[in-house]
Amino acid sequence: MKVSIKAMRVNAGLTQAEVANRVKINVATLISWENSKTYPTVEKLKELCKLYGCTIDDIFLPQKLS
Repeated sequence: MKVSIKAMRVNAGLTQAEVANRVKINVATLISWENSKTYPTVEKLKELCKLYGCTIDDIFLPQKLS
């Protein structure tokens, strides 16, 4: 991953509880995603991207070389 789900949340200034509430998941689920123990579904990933103001490409495409 290019950017971690946790980094996106922190950069957005949101707590785990706020994100979990907004995407309608349990905080434990978000913690599991942030620790790469499990991964969000495509639908939940889309919701996270909308919340964080990023695209799925921002997460999964490698950084361009200068």
